[in-house]
Amino acid sequence: MKKIILLSAVLLVVSACKTKVSKPETQKDYTLTTQEVTNMVSILASDDLQGRDVGTAGIAEAANYVETNFKSAGLKPYFNSFRDVFQVGDLEAFNVVGFLEGQDEKLKNEFVVIGAHYDHIGQSKTVANDSIANGANDNAAGTAGVIALAKYFGAKKANKRSVLFVTFSAEEKGLLGSKHIAKRLKEADIDLYTMINLEMIGVPFKDRDYQAFITGFEKSNLAEVINKHAGSKLIGASDVAKKYGLFKRSDNYAFFTEFNVPSHTISSCDLTNFDYYHHVDDEVDKLDYTFMTSLINNLGPVLEKVVNASEKEIILNEN
Repeated sequence: MKKIILLSAVLLVVSACKTKVSKPETQKDYTLTTQEVTNMVSILASDDLQGRDVGTAGIAEAANYVETNFKSAGLKPYFNSFRDVFQVGDLEAFNVVGFLEGQDEKLKNEFVVIGAHYDHIGQSKTVANDSIANGANDNAAGTAGVIALAKYFGAKKANKRSVLFVTFSAEEKGLLGSKHIAKRLKEADIDLYTMINLEMIGVPFKDRDYQAFITGFEKSNLAEVINKHAGSKLIGASDVAKKYGLFKRSDNYAFFTEFNVPSHTISSCDLTNFDYYHHVDDEVDKLDYTFMTSLINNLGPVLEKVVNASEKEIILNEN
């Protein structure tokens, strides 16, 4: 009787072990919280980073912060390291580049770039004894968005296309970081599908029927594709952005000129709803983090569908 009981116990243990070993791991999805995005922007736009100007200790610290988050999201270097180094005069600058390889045997050779500039102007006109241009909206907000999207995609682990997450330096010096890496990727002859840039996404519009706009709205069907996948009017057009040629004034433009593929900036600020552009009062307390969280969490699943679409559904318009 004892032998039967002992044998039964052994069989139960073996069975349990087999079940445990064969059970597949469940990958948890990532959802950005308001507290997390507040923390990210607060670090990137802190006085300690002194406005993140090129060649300063502050932007080096910001780059370390981005790289640490890329690593924790499961991204790998695309080049020899996470740093894409270039010169700005006598100064060394670096884009931070994280790579998530696609899992589809064919589509992994197509790339989507998701980016934002992480530099700012450093100092600005002194107001109330403050001369640090912290650049919370411009563009700690967009940088936080790229980090959050890297975490979102990193949690999926089964994206069909390859994705490059890039934070650009020297945008404020004339889009130099994006020009450098766009040229480098073109020389490497990558198959770039589309480039999505995040710029000044920290404040909402009032009295508009969309959360954000894209620059160069008329140049492709990107807004249509995003809204289809979102199931709502997430993206609209800005007459102000068109008037001031904002399509050519952010990091999307270098990819458009090098690759001639849909390359746009997503923004919720066309300067009609934010008074502190390149101003020392572009501070952490001026942003709406509930709005930012909503926008980024809405973009995640939409961009996931773009990355995983069986065909290239985003195309340039003829005119």
